[in-house]
Amino acid sequence: MSALSQDSQAALASPPEPTQSAPALPPAKRSYRWNRKHYSRWRRRTDIWTFAIALIVSLQLEDKQWSYLGGYSDDKKLARRRARAAWIRESLLELGPTFIKVGQLFSTRADIFPSEYVDELAKLQDRVPAFEREQATTIVAEELGKPVEGLFRSFDPMPLAAASLGQVHRAQLHTGEEVVVKVQRPGLKQLFSIDLAILKYIAHYFQNHPRWGEGRDWLGIYDECCRILWQEADYLNEGRNADTFRRNFRRHSHVRVPRVYWRFTSLRVLTLEYVPGIKVSHYDALEAAGVDRSEVARLGAETYLQQLLYDGFFHADPHPGNLAVTPAGELIFYDFGMMGRIEANVREQLMDTLFGIAERNANRVIDSLVELGAIEPAEDMGPVRRSVQYMLDHFMDEPFEEQSVAAISEDLYEIAYNQPFRFPATFTFVMRAFSTLEGVGKGLDPHFNFMEVAQPFALELMTTGNGNNGNTILDELGRQAAQVSSTALGLPRRLEEAIDKLERGDLRVRVRSIETERILRRISGVQLGTHYAILIAAFALSATILIVHEQILLALIVVGAAAAIGFSYIRLLKRLDRWDRMP
Repeated sequence: MSALSQDSQAALASPPEPTQSAPALPPAKRSYRWNRKHYSRWRRRTDIWTFAIALIVSLQLEDKQWSYLGGYSDDKKLARRRARAAWIRESLLELGPTFIKVGQLFSTRADIFPSEYVDELAKLQDRVPAFEREQATTIVAEELGKPVEGLFRSFDPMPLAAASLGQVHRAQLHTGEEVVVKVQRPGLKQLFSIDLAILKYIAHYFQNHPRWGEGRDWLGIYDECCRILWQEADYLNEGRNADTFRRNFRRHSHVRVPRVYWRFTSLRVLTLEYVPGIKVSHYDALEAAGVDRSEVARLGAETYLQQLLYDGFFHADPHPGNLAVTPAGELIFYDFGMMGRIEANVREQLMDTLFGIAERNANRVIDSLVELGAIEPAEDMGPVRRSVQYMLDHFMDEPFEEQSVAAISEDLYEIAYNQPFRFPATFTFVMRAFSTLEGVGKGLDPHFNFMEVAQPFALELMTTGNGNNGNTILDELGRQAAQVSSTALGLPRRLEEAIDKLERGDLRVRVRSIETERILRRISGVQLGTHYAILIAAFALSATILIVHEQILLALIVVGAAAAIGFSYIRLLKRLDRWDRMP
């Protein structure tokens, strides 16, 4: 996610005036082992595996009723899960950059993780100590090929902000231009290499687990995390993102995007134009500057909708630390390490989803989501279809402009959890960005409604198709009319073919009776239980005979075999009882 935390970005969003000296960061309240100079690889591996093993043991005990002091209850299970979520957040912070970023990515995956984990991981912030000034200047000199004095007229030794991936220093070029220099944390890539190698083993374990691996693509999630982490560690990529974003808004005078100084940029150093502003969450400062807060809220929503619907290239983390406002009311964007793209074919499928939602057609919505990769195809899509139909009926009860993005996201993720929904990273980033922007807008203007701003965009998109041929309402009506006529004309022929197949015996009909399957399963289980009982009785009789003949060792072996069969017999009885209670 963002290379700078929400709190630390505040320094970058509203830095001091050029004539003043930049304030020093407050001393770090705690020291992390991963931030020490002599932190060994073996200690790193020990720390990670200690956390992983403790987490696995804790998860294994969650459903074990005997592990709850004073007896089991649903409230105790929920309290334990919440406590574990808080412990995971603190542990990820202790483990440093890789795990902080992974935790922030997981906070967007409410389709995979319980809400307690998602809510706690959303609080994960990069409050980490800055590294030494000498390390920063050494990295700048190594990357840019000259000492700092030869590159900049002035270079503030105290960073404006520090995060897990890097820190930002204010500087001035010899030409007099004010800039900010983002320097990557030393040893970051070595840390990534160690951590990701261990995380791959952990992903394999969860993928092969009979319960936690079912319906989950942990290796796919691991690959996605690797891709995003290496992208964020590449400051050249961030610079290209900033340039693309700046070009997309070059004709919009109300949006400011810092310019990249490529001469002073490399893989680990990024130099950007110094663009001071007032943080969007500093309401008193906005009022004092005479900025219309409701207009800023609307502007933020409109610019994001343009990124998503027209540009196909959007800022994936528009939290208040990455947004600022000039006294003239211009919106400033910061931090372009995490951006999202929506390809043209994806937008076409989104249009199909939009039409399916408009006509409350669950089948059409499911088909489009399968094409998007948001739903995993299954043999029985009945539960998924019912969930989608419920969402359509529920969401369409209220007018579009009166709905809340946060409420829709919450309902959507609640339904999707433990269902075959597999939201792509782009989708989850979009939904989280929508919710974040809605929260920012309501903070600026209590009467702000994101869906009200989005309504004209949605209508225009449905009417014009955003310039994509074949996606307008008229085209859609034409397609539906052609489909209806084709179905009507082809129906007699298809009925005749079906009757011919039935007469020839080529048509087979499969009927599934759940009740019959349950009875057959129970009969099979009872037969197996009878065999177990006979074997236990035979072993018990054999052991008695051996004891009478003083063959104690052989008797103990036979008793052990009887005990093993008895354990299997007890498990079978529990399974039969569970089958009887199933609806």
